[in-house]
Amino acid sequence: METRKLGKGGLEVSALGLGCMRLSPGHGAVSGTKQEMIALIRAAVERGITFFDTAEVYGPFVNEELVGEALAPVRDRVVIATKFGFQIDSDRVPHPVGLNSRPEYIRASVEGSLRRLNIGTIDLLYQHRVDPNVPIEDVAGAAKDLIQEGKVRYFGLSEAGVQTIRRAHAIHPVAALQSEYSLWWKRLEEEIVPTLEELGIGLVPFSPLGKGFLTGTINENTQFDPEDNRGSFPRFAPEALKANRVLVDLIASFAAQRKVTPAQIALAWLLAQKPWIVPIPGTTKLVRLEENIGAVYVELTPDDLKALDDATSKIPVQGDRYPPALEKMTNR
Repeated sequence: METRKLGKGGLEVSALGLGCMRLSPGHGAVSGTKQEMIALIRAAVERGITFFDTAEVYGPFVNEELVGEALAPVRDRVVIATKFGFQIDSDRVPHPVGLNSRPEYIRASVEGSLRRLNIGTIDLLYQHRVDPNVPIEDVAGAAKDLIQEGKVRYFGLSEAGVQTIRRAHAIHPVAALQSEYSLWWKRLEEEIVPTLEELGIGLVPFSPLGKGFLTGTINENTQFDPEDNRGSFPRFAPEALKANRVLVDLIASFAAQRKVTPAQIALAWLLAQKPWIVPIPGTTKLVRLEENIGAVYVELTPDDLKALDDATSKIPVQGDRYPPALEKMTNR
C-alpha cells in the first residue's frame, strides 16, 4: 500500500488507517470475539495498513488494551494513535463525565495509555475534544513536554476549530487534525482544510463512510443496539435516514458505473482530495476491511471528482451530526 505523510514532521503512515473504536464493547455490540478482533487487526497489518486509531475513552480503556495486544508482535511496523481529554473517574466507574485537559490529567492519561497499549511511546497523541476550561497553549505545552521526554512522538487535535489549531501549532507543531469528513459531511472544506494546507498539518477523517450510512447498509428501518451511539444522533433518526437516502443512491449509481462499491467510491473521493489526507474507516469484518483497502487502488479522474462534487452539493443533508451536548464540543 502507498504511504502518506501527516504534517511536516515526517510522520509516515499507510494511505488508509483502521479505526478501532467498534472492535471492543462500549459503542454497540461487537460482532465477534476478542480473539477474532485481534485477528482482524493483524490481518490489516498483513494487508499493508500501518496506522491504527484508538482512545482512552473507547470502552473506556478496553479498546487500548485490545489494540496493544493485537499489535505487540508487529510494534516496529505500525503507528498507534490514541487520545486523551475526557474525564473518566476510575476503572470502577468507567464512564466519561465531561472534559479534562489539565496538564496533570494529560500526563496521567498518557501513563495509563502507555500501560494499556504496552508500549514505550505513543506515536500520535490527540486531544480528543477541546476543553474550554484549559487554554490550548497549556495543552500543547504539556504535549511538547511529553514529546521531549520520549513518551509521545507527535501531537494532534480532534474536532478543533481554526483558531484553536493556529494557537496550538504556535506552541508545538500539530501533526494531524482528526475530524469527520466525507461525502456526507464536507463542512471542513470551508475553513479547516485551507488552514491545514497553509500550516502543513495532515487530516485524518473519521467516519469517512458516514458511520456506515454511505455503504448503503443502513436505512430508516435499521434498529441500533442500545449501546450504539448512532441511535441517539439526529442524522440517524428514521426520517433523516429516509431523506438522506438520495445521497446513498447517487453514490451507489456512480459506483455501479465504475464496477466498484459505494464504500470504495466514498473513500477514493477522500483520498483524491489531498495527498495528506488519511481516512480511518472502521470495520469488524475481514471482507469489509479488504473492500476498504481496495479503495486505495480506485482512480477517480478530475471529471469523476467534479461530477461527484457537483451532484452531492445539490443534495441537502438532513439532521445534525450529534445531539446538542456533543455538538457543543466540536469546532471550538
